[in-house]
Amino acid sequence: MTRQASPFANARGAKTVTLSVQSWVGAQANVAVAQYLLEHELGYRVDTVQVDEVPAWDALSQGRVDALLEDWGHPEQEQRYVKDKKTITPGGDLGVTGHIGWYVPTYLAEQHPDITDWKNLNKYADLFRTAESGDKGQLMDGSPSYVTNDKALVNNLDLDYKVVFAGSEAAQITQIKQFAKEKKPFLTYWYSPQWLFEKVPMTEVKLPAYKEGCDADPAKVACAYPHTPLQKYLNTDFAENGGDAAAFLKNFEWSTEDQNEVSLMIAEQRLSPEEAAKKWAERHESTWKAWLP
Repeated sequence: MTRQASPFANARGAKTVTLSVQSWVGAQANVAVAQYLLEHELGYRVDTVQVDEVPAWDALSQGRVDALLEDWGHPEQEQRYVKDKKTITPGGDLGVTGHIGWYVPTYLAEQHPDITDWKNLNKYADLFRTAESGDKGQLMDGSPSYVTNDKALVNNLDLDYKVVFAGSEAAQITQIKQFAKEKKPFLTYWYSPQWLFEKVPMTEVKLPAYKEGCDADPAKVACAYPHTPLQKYLNTDFAENGGDAAAFLKNFEWSTEDQNEVSLMIAEQRLSPEEAAKKWAERHESTWKAWLP
Protein backbone atom coordinates (compact mmCIF):
# COMPACT_ATOMS: atom_id res chain seq x y z
CA MET A 1 0.00 0.00 0.00
CA THR A 2 2.96 2.36 -0.39
CA ARG A 3 4.29 3.94 -3.54
CA GLN A 4 7.58 2.16 -2.88
CA ALA A 5 5.85 -1.23 -2.92
CA SER A 6 5.74 -1.08 -6.71
CA PRO A 7 8.96 -1.54 -8.68
CA PHE A 8 7.60 0.97 -11.21
CA ALA A 9 6.41 3.64 -8.79
CA ASN A 10 8.19 6.97 -8.83
CA ALA A 11 10.72 5.86 -11.46
CA ARG A 12 11.85 9.06 -13.16
CA GLY A 13 9.92 9.68 -16.34
CA ALA A 14 7.90 6.48 -15.97
CA LYS A 15 4.21 6.83 -16.81
CA THR A 16 2.56 4.93 -13.97
CA VAL A 17 -0.97 4.82 -12.61
CA THR A 18 -2.17 2.99 -9.50
CA LEU A 19 -5.82 1.92 -9.45
CA SER A 20 -7.81 0.76 -6.44
CA VAL A 21 -9.67 -2.51 -7.01
CA GLN A 22 -12.75 -3.31 -4.93
CA SER A 23 -13.38 -6.94 -4.05
CA TRP A 24 -16.51 -7.53 -6.17
CA VAL A 25 -16.27 -8.63 -9.77
CA GLY A 26 -18.03 -5.60 -11.31
CA ALA A 27 -15.33 -3.35 -9.86
CA GLN A 28 -12.67 -5.75 -11.14
CA ALA A 29 -14.22 -5.46 -14.61
CA ASN A 30 -13.91 -1.64 -14.60
CA VAL A 31 -10.26 -1.81 -13.57
CA ALA A 32 -9.42 -4.60 -16.03
CA VAL A 33 -10.68 -2.55 -18.99
CA ALA A 34 -9.14 0.72 -17.76
CA GLN A 35 -5.81 -1.03 -17.17
CA TYR A 36 -5.83 -2.75 -20.55
CA LEU A 37 -6.52 0.49 -22.44
CA LEU A 38 -4.11 2.61 -20.37
CA GLU A 39 -1.37 0.09 -21.10
CA HIS A 40 -2.12 -0.79 -24.73
CA GLU A 41 -3.43 2.52 -26.06
CA LEU A 42 -1.72 5.14 -23.90
CA GLY A 43 1.55 3.44 -22.94
CA TYR A 44 1.17 3.55 -19.15
CA ARG A 45 2.31 1.05 -16.57
CA VAL A 46 -0.65 0.25 -14.32
CA ASP A 47 -0.41 -1.08 -10.76
CA THR A 48 -3.52 -2.28 -8.94
CA VAL A 49 -4.15 -2.50 -5.20
CA GLN A 50 -7.09 -4.35 -3.63
CA VAL A 51 -8.54 -2.28 -0.78
CA ASP A 52 -11.85 -2.41 1.11
CA GLU A 53 -14.32 0.39 0.46
CA VAL A 54 -13.58 2.83 3.30
CA PRO A 55 -9.76 2.33 3.46
CA ALA A 56 -9.74 2.95 -0.32
CA TRP A 57 -10.79 6.56 0.37
CA ASP A 58 -7.92 7.00 2.84
CA ALA A 59 -5.44 5.55 0.34
CA LEU A 60 -6.81 7.80 -2.41
CA SER A 61 -6.54 10.90 -0.23
CA GLN A 62 -2.93 10.07 0.63
CA GLY A 63 -1.98 9.45 -3.01
CA ARG A 64 -1.22 5.77 -2.42
CA VAL A 65 -3.71 5.08 -5.21
CA ASP A 66 -4.57 7.48 -8.03
CA ALA A 67 -8.16 6.52 -8.80
CA LEU A 68 -11.19 4.65 -7.51
CA LEU A 69 -13.54 3.66 -10.34
CA GLU A 70 -16.69 2.46 -8.55
CA ASP A 71 -18.01 4.04 -5.39
CA TRP A 72 -21.46 3.15 -4.03
CA GLY A 73 -21.85 6.24 -1.86
CA HIS A 74 -19.80 7.18 1.20
CA PRO A 75 -21.13 10.60 2.29
CA GLU A 76 -18.85 10.81 5.34
CA GLN A 77 -15.68 10.26 3.30
CA GLU A 78 -16.95 12.57 0.56
CA GLN A 79 -17.49 15.35 3.09
CA ARG A 80 -14.06 14.87 4.66
CA TYR A 81 -11.87 14.42 1.59
CA VAL A 82 -13.74 16.08 -1.29
CA LYS A 83 -15.39 19.05 0.43
CA ASP A 84 -13.22 19.74 3.49
CA LYS A 85 -9.66 18.60 2.68
CA LYS A 86 -10.03 18.75 -1.13
CA THR A 87 -7.51 15.88 -1.44
CA ILE A 88 -9.96 13.89 -3.59
CA THR A 89 -11.67 15.13 -6.75
CA PRO A 90 -14.89 13.67 -8.27
CA GLY A 91 -14.10 11.84 -11.50
CA GLY A 92 -17.66 11.78 -12.87
CA ASP A 93 -20.27 9.08 -13.43
CA LEU A 94 -19.17 5.52 -14.17
CA GLY A 95 -22.33 5.21 -16.28
CA VAL A 96 -23.75 2.39 -14.19
CA THR A 97 -26.56 2.75 -11.61
CA GLY A 98 -26.12 0.53 -8.59
CA HIS A 99 -28.89 -0.80 -6.39
CA ILE A 100 -28.67 -2.93 -3.27
CA GLY A 101 -31.70 -4.89 -2.16
CA TRP A 102 -33.03 -8.08 -0.64
CA TYR A 103 -33.75 -10.88 -3.09
CA VAL A 104 -35.36 -14.29 -3.14
CA PRO A 105 -34.98 -16.79 -6.00
CA THR A 106 -37.69 -16.29 -8.62
CA TYR A 107 -38.77 -19.95 -8.28
CA LEU A 108 -39.69 -19.17 -4.64
CA ALA A 109 -41.48 -15.92 -5.54
CA GLU A 110 -43.58 -17.87 -8.05
CA GLN A 111 -44.57 -20.39 -5.37
CA HIS A 112 -45.34 -17.68 -2.76
CA PRO A 113 -46.11 -14.38 -4.56
CA ASP A 114 -46.65 -12.46 -1.30
CA ILE A 115 -43.10 -13.27 -0.10
CA THR A 116 -41.81 -10.30 -2.10
CA ASP A 117 -43.39 -7.84 0.38
CA TRP A 118 -41.29 -7.33 3.54
CA LYS A 119 -44.49 -7.28 5.67
CA ASN A 120 -44.93 -11.00 4.96
CA LEU A 121 -41.34 -12.08 5.68
CA ASN A 122 -42.02 -13.13 9.30
CA LYS A 123 -44.69 -15.51 8.03
CA TYR A 124 -41.98 -17.30 6.02
CA ALA A 125 -39.06 -17.05 8.50
CA ASP A 126 -39.08 -20.81 9.15
CA LEU A 127 -38.39 -21.46 5.45
CA PHE A 128 -35.10 -19.58 5.68
CA ARG A 129 -33.68 -21.15 8.84
CA THR A 130 -30.12 -22.48 8.63
CA ALA A 131 -27.58 -23.87 11.10
CA GLU A 132 -26.03 -20.39 11.28
CA SER A 133 -29.30 -18.52 11.90
CA GLY A 134 -30.66 -20.89 14.57
CA ASP A 135 -34.37 -20.35 15.30
CA LYS A 136 -34.56 -17.28 13.06
CA GLY A 137 -34.66 -16.95 9.28
CA GLN A 138 -31.32 -16.33 7.58
CA LEU A 139 -30.68 -13.11 5.69
CA MET A 140 -27.44 -13.77 3.84
CA ASP A 141 -24.99 -10.88 3.40
CA GLY A 142 -21.62 -10.90 1.64
CA SER A 143 -18.62 -9.16 3.17
CA PRO A 144 -19.03 -7.12 6.37
CA SER A 145 -17.03 -4.38 4.61
CA TYR A 146 -19.78 -3.72 2.04
CA VAL A 147 -22.35 -0.92 2.35
CA THR A 148 -25.11 -2.60 4.36
CA ASN A 149 -28.00 -1.46 6.60
CA ASP A 150 -29.28 -4.99 7.06
CA LYS A 151 -28.81 -5.43 10.82
CA ALA A 152 -30.62 -2.13 11.45
CA LEU A 153 -33.37 -3.06 8.97
CA VAL A 154 -33.99 -6.43 10.63
CA ASN A 155 -34.11 -4.73 14.02
CA ASN A 156 -36.21 -1.69 13.07
CA LEU A 157 -38.72 -3.64 10.98
CA ASP A 158 -39.10 -6.26 13.78
CA LEU A 159 -38.14 -9.12 11.51
CA ASP A 160 -37.54 -12.60 12.85
CA TYR A 161 -34.27 -12.89 10.94
CA LYS A 162 -30.54 -13.00 11.59
CA VAL A 163 -27.95 -11.45 9.26
CA VAL A 164 -25.32 -14.08 8.40
CA PHE A 165 -22.21 -12.97 6.49
CA ALA A 166 -20.88 -15.33 3.81
CA GLY A 167 -17.58 -13.42 4.02
CA SER A 168 -17.07 -12.32 0.42
CA GLU A 169 -18.88 -11.96 -2.89
CA ALA A 170 -17.35 -15.24 -4.12
CA ALA A 171 -18.53 -17.15 -1.03
CA GLN A 172 -21.99 -15.64 -1.36
CA ILE A 173 -22.21 -16.62 -5.04
CA THR A 174 -21.17 -20.19 -4.20
CA GLN A 175 -23.89 -20.37 -1.54
CA ILE A 176 -26.57 -18.87 -3.81
CA LYS A 177 -25.71 -21.30 -6.63
CA GLN A 178 -25.86 -24.23 -4.21
CA PHE A 179 -29.29 -23.19 -2.89
CA ALA A 180 -30.53 -22.66 -6.47
CA LYS A 181 -29.23 -26.05 -7.63
CA GLU A 182 -31.24 -27.72 -4.87
CA LYS A 183 -34.20 -25.34 -5.41
CA LYS A 184 -34.01 -24.32 -1.74
CA PRO A 185 -35.49 -21.10 -0.32
CA PHE A 186 -33.04 -18.29 0.42
CA LEU A 187 -33.19 -14.58 1.23
CA THR A 188 -30.09 -12.61 0.35
CA TYR A 189 -28.62 -9.12 0.27
CA TRP A 190 -27.64 -8.64 -3.37
CA TYR A 191 -27.03 -5.86 -5.85
CA SER A 192 -27.29 -4.90 -9.45
CA PRO A 193 -25.51 -4.72 -11.79
CA GLN A 194 -24.36 -8.29 -11.22
CA TRP A 195 -23.82 -11.06 -13.75
CA LEU A 196 -25.30 -13.75 -11.44
CA PHE A 197 -28.86 -12.64 -12.30
CA GLU A 198 -28.24 -14.26 -15.72
CA LYS A 199 -27.57 -17.61 -14.05
CA VAL A 200 -29.89 -17.49 -11.02
CA PRO A 201 -33.02 -15.38 -11.64
CA MET A 202 -33.92 -13.49 -8.46
CA THR A 203 -36.84 -11.26 -7.49
CA GLU A 204 -36.47 -8.23 -5.22
CA VAL A 205 -38.34 -8.05 -1.91
CA LYS A 206 -40.06 -4.66 -1.54
CA LEU A 207 -38.81 -2.83 1.55
CA PRO A 208 -40.41 0.43 2.80
CA ALA A 209 -39.84 3.02 0.06
CA TYR A 210 -36.59 4.98 0.04
CA LYS A 211 -36.93 8.71 0.74
CA GLU A 212 -34.10 11.22 0.79
CA GLY A 213 -32.47 11.15 4.23
CA CYS A 214 -34.24 8.00 5.49
CA ASP A 215 -30.84 6.34 5.87
CA ALA A 216 -29.10 9.34 7.50
CA ASP A 217 -28.87 7.67 10.92
CA PRO A 218 -27.38 4.16 10.41
CA ALA A 219 -29.01 2.85 13.61
CA LYS A 220 -32.52 4.01 12.65
CA VAL A 221 -32.69 2.90 9.00
CA ALA A 222 -36.08 1.38 8.18
CA CYS A 223 -36.23 1.97 4.41
CA ALA A 224 -35.02 0.44 1.15
CA TYR A 225 -31.62 1.16 -0.35
CA PRO A 226 -31.44 3.97 -2.92
CA HIS A 227 -30.63 3.66 -6.61
CA THR A 228 -27.12 5.11 -6.80
CA PRO A 229 -25.42 6.39 -9.94
CA LEU A 230 -21.94 4.93 -9.28
CA GLN A 231 -19.11 7.44 -9.14
CA LYS A 232 -15.39 7.64 -9.91
CA TYR A 233 -12.96 9.56 -7.71
CA LEU A 234 -9.40 10.71 -8.36
CA ASN A 235 -6.63 11.84 -6.07
CA THR A 236 -6.66 15.65 -6.50
CA ASP A 237 -2.97 15.94 -7.38
CA PHE A 238 -3.38 13.17 -9.97
CA ALA A 239 -6.59 14.77 -11.32
CA GLU A 240 -4.69 17.99 -11.95
CA ASN A 241 -1.29 16.63 -13.03
CA GLY A 242 -2.02 13.09 -14.25
CA GLY A 243 -2.04 14.05 -17.93
CA ASP A 244 -3.60 11.64 -20.42
CA ALA A 245 -4.25 8.99 -17.76
CA ALA A 246 -6.34 11.35 -15.64
CA ALA A 247 -8.20 12.62 -18.72
CA PHE A 248 -8.89 9.03 -19.84
CA LEU A 249 -10.23 7.97 -16.43
CA LYS A 250 -12.52 11.00 -16.27
CA ASN A 251 -13.86 10.05 -19.73
CA PHE A 252 -14.31 6.36 -18.84
CA GLU A 253 -18.07 5.78 -18.83
CA TRP A 254 -19.81 2.58 -19.84
CA SER A 255 -23.10 0.75 -19.43
CA THR A 256 -24.38 -1.92 -17.07
CA GLU A 257 -24.40 -4.31 -20.04
CA ASP A 258 -20.73 -3.58 -20.74
CA GLN A 259 -19.75 -4.20 -17.13
CA ASN A 260 -21.77 -7.42 -16.93
CA GLU A 261 -20.23 -8.68 -20.17
CA VAL A 262 -16.72 -8.39 -18.71
CA SER A 263 -17.77 -9.62 -15.24
CA LEU A 264 -19.32 -12.75 -16.72
CA MET A 265 -16.11 -13.56 -18.61
CA ILE A 266 -14.02 -13.18 -15.43
CA ALA A 267 -16.31 -14.87 -12.90
CA GLU A 268 -18.11 -17.53 -14.89
CA GLN A 269 -15.94 -18.23 -17.94
CA ARG A 270 -12.75 -18.02 -15.82
CA LEU A 271 -10.89 -15.70 -18.19
CA SER A 272 -8.14 -13.61 -16.64
CA PRO A 273 -9.16 -9.95 -16.20
CA GLU A 274 -6.72 -9.00 -18.98
CA GLU A 275 -8.16 -11.58 -21.42
CA ALA A 276 -11.70 -10.44 -20.62
CA ALA A 277 -10.74 -6.77 -21.11
CA LYS A 278 -9.02 -7.58 -24.43
CA LYS A 279 -12.11 -9.42 -25.72
CA TRP A 280 -14.40 -6.59 -24.67
CA ALA A 281 -12.10 -3.96 -26.22
CA GLU A 282 -12.02 -5.84 -29.53
CA ARG A 283 -15.84 -5.90 -29.65
CA HIS A 284 -16.46 -2.31 -28.51
CA GLU A 285 -13.86 -0.10 -30.13
CA SER A 286 -16.32 2.72 -30.81
CA THR A 287 -17.15 2.91 -27.08
CA TRP A 288 -13.61 3.19 -25.72
CA LYS A 289 -12.22 5.33 -28.56
CA ALA A 290 -14.36 8.16 -27.14
CA TRP A 291 -12.50 7.89 -23.81
CA LEU A 292 -9.06 8.54 -25.28
CA PRO A 293 -7.76 12.09 -24.72
